Amino acid sequence: MKKEVLYTIPSLYRDDFRIQGYRFGSGQKALCVVGSLRGNEYQQIYTCSKLVKQLRQLEESGNLCEGKEILVIPSLNPGSMNIGKRFWPTDNTDINRMFPGYALGETTQRIAAGVFRIISEYQNGIQFASFYMPGKFCPHVRIMKTGYENVEKARQFGLPYIVLKVPRPYDTTTLNYNWQIWETDAFSLYGTTTERIDEESAQELVEAILRFLRANGIVKQEGNATMQGQRGKQDAEENDVRQNNVPDSHVLADRELVSVRPRYSGIFRGKIQVGERVKAGQLLAEILDACEGECLETLRAPVDGVVFFEHDNPMVYANTAAIKLLP
Repeated sequence: MKKEVLYTIPSLYRDDFRIQGYRFGSGQKALCVVGSLRGNEYQQIYTCSKLVKQLRQLEESGNLCEGKEILVIPSLNPGSMNIGKRFWPTDNTDINRMFPGYALGETTQRIAAGVFRIISEYQNGIQFASFYMPGKFCPHVRIMKTGYENVEKARQFGLPYIVLKVPRPYDTTTLNYNWQIWETDAFSLYGTTTERIDEESAQELVEAILRFLRANGIVKQEGNATMQGQRGKQDAEENDVRQNNVPDSHVLADRELVSVRPRYSGIFRGKIQVGERVKAGQLLAEILDACEGECLETLRAPVDGVVFFEHDNPMVYANTAAIKLLP
């Protein structure tokens, strides 16, 4: 493992702004993994840290394939994370709306340009992403539908769902979209949380990436045995994973998800869990008056389906997609 500074912005009064990366192996630029792009993506940087630890152990045990290089960048926005702010501190801009960047532009444009120059050379790209609204997701792979998307390769993660998103104009400046345009097979992985640590979800995404690495000849098959030895268990499902017999993913378009929106703003009191199967008419949540405590509205399932997304902030605004169901 080689730890190195990939990009630096000098500072007059404070320490320089640095983006660090971890390289494993050498040769063909096989995979780049990017963690948090926003300052509140704690689950994303934590998942990256678990991946770095796992890859270091695999490299030390000789289980990385020769002639392949992996680059992991835990965070592109450590400055915002240091002060607990989601976007860039000085102008509130979003780095994930600045790609492919502009070297002579604003600070976040220069960060995007400096990093993208490096990561656009990789054959595969993975981003640990978060949604623009606070909430919990069913773990899934999300791909921009650009005409360059690789759905068959997305199946190699073995996650339950693959979501195809038709890009809107503002999506054309995201990392996932630009990676694809510059001929990288790009995938955004969504776990259950963003601002809270979910150990089980983080481990699920790390194992999904290891399945992807084995399927693409970047990590040797024996790497899974090493991982299982460390965890102290082996079962039939993991044996299947070791042979790349991963479960097939359900492919869906994002427009297939049914949004449930409250008519009133207030305190959100959820009655279901992400991944739960619900019946049409079932109670999903209650919206309470923030001052008087009375129930303003009950949200009920319009269709039978699986709870794919649930709002998880205490307060919810009117006409917000508080819950998304997969029919």
